[in-house]
Amino acid sequence: MAYPEIVLSNLDEIINYVEKNSTFARSDKPERNRKVSRADIIKALIFMQGGSLQKELHELGLDISASAFVQRRRQVNAEMMADILTELYARYDAPKTYQGYRVLAMDGTTVNMAYDLNSPCLVSNPSTPKGYCQLHATPLYDILNKSYMCCTIQPQPQQDEIGALDGLLAWYDFDEKTLLVGDRGFASYHLFATIQQKPNADFLIRVKQGRGAMREVAKLPIKELDTEISFTITTTQTKEDKEKGYIFLQTRKKKDRIYSANTRAGRWSYHSPYPMKLRIVRVLLDTGEYETLATSLPPSFTAQQIKELYHARWGIETAFRELKYNYGLVNLHGRSEKFARQEIYASMITASLCSRIISQAVIEQHTGAAHLYQVNQKMAVYLCKKFFRTPGADGEKLMREIAKYIEPVRPGRQDKRNIRAKSFAGFLYRVAA
Repeated sequence: MAYPEIVLSNLDEIINYVEKNSTFARSDKPERNRKVSRADIIKALIFMQGGSLQKELHELGLDISASAFVQRRRQVNAEMMADILTELYARYDAPKTYQGYRVLAMDGTTVNMAYDLNSPCLVSNPSTPKGYCQLHATPLYDILNKSYMCCTIQPQPQQDEIGALDGLLAWYDFDEKTLLVGDRGFASYHLFATIQQKPNADFLIRVKQGRGAMREVAKLPIKELDTEISFTITTTQTKEDKEKGYIFLQTRKKKDRIYSANTRAGRWSYHSPYPMKLRIVRVLLDTGEYETLATSLPPSFTAQQIKELYHARWGIETAFRELKYNYGLVNLHGRSEKFARQEIYASMITASLCSRIISQAVIEQHTGAAHLYQVNQKMAVYLCKKFFRTPGADGEKLMREIAKYIEPVRPGRQDKRNIRAKSFAGFLYRVAA
């Protein structure tokens, strides 16, 4: 079999495995023999594009009405889709690493849902009194292999990226050396301690500098440096704690006490006092600004390598854009929060499948050309999704077509981010062809 056909075969194996072994797939009653099985519904969610539901079902070759499909997908737990995503990542053959480390970026993104006044996902503020509905997804994304490992999804009003990551770290273990890379939103004493106690895990997280910086970081001079700092965290304010210069972390440790709404409480689950060491690397950017990074990586990683690793974190931002616009996550096919969660996981599964196939494409580089060339991602995704939806499609032909659509690599090219709020794409406004 050609590689794309192997990828599809592996997906079938994973779906069958999860159906038999996932806690979220089990039922007291055995599934009845149906014309469209639960596995068919799951694959339909994974291979679905941005058209209307009836059009998508027709294109997928499913002889089922839109109403019947909606009823059947209610029987698919969204967490079962999450298990498929995790199992798919676990079965990645020969993944790329950096000095033996898998490099996982952590960040969050929002996904717009259909408006529902009674939804826990309703966001309302003075600028939008009517409100809008959003979910917040916080995944772990393998930058080098362009694959999602796992993801936590929360209603946007309850967004807690550090809490989401804390839950993922409690649930998943790392069998290989793994580096977690995050921006300033993940700078937390609790998270530093959690990752340092996690076997095979290290972190590289940007921290604030100057005003608002962590106390020991704020003491460092504003210049390029690579140094180790040591300090002690405490959740008490005794005279001895103050004399020893411990860093006090306010927590809501007394369950019976009523705290003021203005009390700023940090997350902390470890003993007190707690000694901690961090390696702080401050680098100068091309813009003339400094960037301060906290890490647990050993000295064998140079400051320049750490700078490049953090810069590679931008891959998750690009992945979010592709997830929404290349893989069609802006066009959901259900109104409920459960259906939206299904489609977020389904899009991440599709992205991981496509990235594996695209990574095997052989691009011919012409001698003397002004630029190196790479796969055109948008066209490659289209070809992969067409392959997935076509029974008996030729995998070798797919690889040739992917290699035919290429674009030049222009390193150092920059464009100012134009961030605009975008509303949910209504069900009546879908492309007909």
